Amino acid sequence: MSKAYSQSKALGAITKASFLANLKNPQSLVFSLVFPLVFVFIFGAFGGGGLTKFKLALAPNCDTANVLFQALNKQPFISFQRYADTALMRSDLEKGKLVGVIDIGQQPALDDTIGGIPRFTLNIKSTSASAAELSQLKPLLENVDNSLEKKLSGNTAQFVTITTEIYNVREYKQIDFVLPGQIGFSLLFSTLFGIAFTFYNLREQLVLKRFYATPVNRLNILLGIGFSRIFFQLINVLVLITVGHFFLGFTLAHGFITFFEMVSLSILLLMLLMGVGLIISSVVKNDTMIPLVINIFSLPQMLLSGTFFSISVFPQWLQTCCKILPLTHFNLAMRKISFEGANIIDSWQNIGVLALWTVGIYIIVLRVFKWE
Repeated sequence: MSKAYSQSKALGAITKASFLANLKNPQSLVFSLVFPLVFVFIFGAFGGGGLTKFKLALAPNCDTANVLFQALNKQPFISFQRYADTALMRSDLEKGKLVGVIDIGQQPALDDTIGGIPRFTLNIKSTSASAAELSQLKPLLENVDNSLEKKLSGNTAQFVTITTEIYNVREYKQIDFVLPGQIGFSLLFSTLFGIAFTFYNLREQLVLKRFYATPVNRLNILLGIGFSRIFFQLINVLVLITVGHFFLGFTLAHGFITFFEMVSLSILLLMLLMGVGLIISSVVKNDTMIPLVINIFSLPQMLLSGTFFSISVFPQWLQTCCKILPLTHFNLAMRKISFEGANIIDSWQNIGVLALWTVGIYIIVLRVFKWE
């Protein structure tokens, strides 16, 4: 008598085989586990636990030996920035990198009915670029002052007076932050996917090999395909900047000169990313691996380069890591040029990092690029 076929064993065998296949598939592991962990880690690091920190500077000769400053210095929502150069401090204030510059003054003691406690004036100098942050900060400062007053005097007698001075600077709109990041984001993914898949398919279809057999110089073959990609991507850059400026109010500090410098910087990033695409197309074993490798390279750029939000929300050690990435320096340079009115020479440090990345990437290209 034949033994009945066990459906439960068949189900178990299929389940086991499928599970092992998923474990052996690197794409499944990366997209289902690694990427979510990266997202959790990065967004969990925002502001050291989600608390907004307001960056303040101290005015020259500000009194820091009094109880009011000591109370403010202990607050987790305040980050005091030290400046040796007052011109740099003023520049950061006008760019909105500082919420304000505070100055603490001490007046003669109050009458004896309040125990002779000194009276303080807390003056905050700010700009229209930080008006929103200042409106959030002021109630928090008033709470600190009230707590200190109650602790020292035993009642709510007001011996701290907060005053603000706000002067107008060029309006810093959300689009001024968003657009440079979106240009970098667009160049990053479209260039990597375009170059990697194009050269992989040309190699698999033996087109590159046939090109290599012709009298055409090998460099011209690469440049021809590369230039077509550059022209295509530059059209996208031109459209993004034009639409952003004329329809959304994106700032071009020096008009056409700024526009030209932004396009020039985009070309440098395109050259860098084309090299990365050539490396990816040469090292992958099959075309299904291309998206995985691209995302491994691109995900840190997307999240840690100031594309969607400022890297200042991260802890200091993570900000240091962010400054290694090429897209961070592209975004910083683009924002300096567009809003702050800096020129290419003023952004030499950011451009220098991009240039070093480009040189290093093309050294690797020379070693790994394959024609067949």
